[in-house]
Amino acid sequence: MGKPFLTAAWRNLLMINFEADPAVLQPLVPRNTELDIWNNTLYVSLVGFLFQNTRVMGLSLPFHRNFEEVNLRFYVRYKEDRVWKRGVVFVKEIVPKRMITFVANTIYKEKYATHPMRHQWSYSPDNMLEVSYDWKVKQNWNFLKATAEKEALPITAGSEAEFITDHYWGYTQMADKRTGEYQVAHPQWRTHRIIDYSYHCDTAILYGPAFVPMLQQQPVSVLLAEGSDISVMPKKLL
Repeated sequence: MGKPFLTAAWRNLLMINFEADPAVLQPLVPRNTELDIWNNTLYVSLVGFLFQNTRVMGLSLPFHRNFEEVNLRFYVRYKEDRVWKRGVVFVKEIVPKRMITFVANTIYKEKYATHPMRHQWSYSPDNMLEVSYDWKVKQNWNFLKATAEKEALPITAGSEAEFITDHYWGYTQMADKRTGEYQVAHPQWRTHRIIDYSYHCDTAILYGPAFVPMLQQQPVSVLLAEGSDISVMPKKLL
């Protein structure tokens, strides 16, 4: 497989999933991939999580090891040698570190943005896990929050949770009309049963007016995955 470009731990991935409008997503689909659906539903997900112990090419960069990320993503697939690879495309990835945004956007042609961020994990008096991710847009704090059962359980085969979490490829439309592909290696995650959740997102400012109807509707589902160590392999061009 070769040496990874990036290693880290992704922890407490809170995923709020909405039914997507294919007319809005289709112009963003990278060349040679196609939109992927589950149970006749096309999804777009707001995802918040924490990077821990981040290393790039084996190097740990001061003040850039642990940080939050919130992204908006949708799901595609790519056929290689008659086998479908299921992957994600990011509409935008929000991080609190300007250097990460600069490197990702200029060298790797990703769509990162820098905003003040914070997170909180805690256990309530009744031993529930409470997770929140916040990011500031102008003067307003946006957030993803959930309360879940403490114990994480294995994902059921063929379930919606498996579809949302088991995407091990990322695809990016490059400037030269070619598609970048990278693999994200990790074990299958367990998930916590959601008790309650809430969110606020300045969608029009962050993603454009076309995404407002999607993110204002009732979510299809909410997941909290415990996460794991991950390895991101170097990008290749298709």
